[in-house]
Amino acid sequence: MLEVGVDTGLYDADFVELFPAGDAAKGEYHCADCGYGVTVQTRLPTCPMCSGSSWEQSAWSPLSRSAAWTL
Repeated sequence: MLEVGVDTGLYDADFVELFPAGDAAKGEYHCADCGYGVTVQTRLPTCPMCSGSSWEQSAWSPLSRSAAWTL
């Protein structure tokens, strides 16, 4: 019998939080529809490429760009 309220963790790895256009935000985001990237300081815009309104926060690491400078 399946118990109600049991967290199996099946969806944790696949979950991507989306942020709507107009939300206060700071950082790097990619359009959930077309992948266009923006860096924002105040609010998420409507995507200038496809008019999408959902944004995914980009993964960030302090060393994420260092490899490009070593080439």
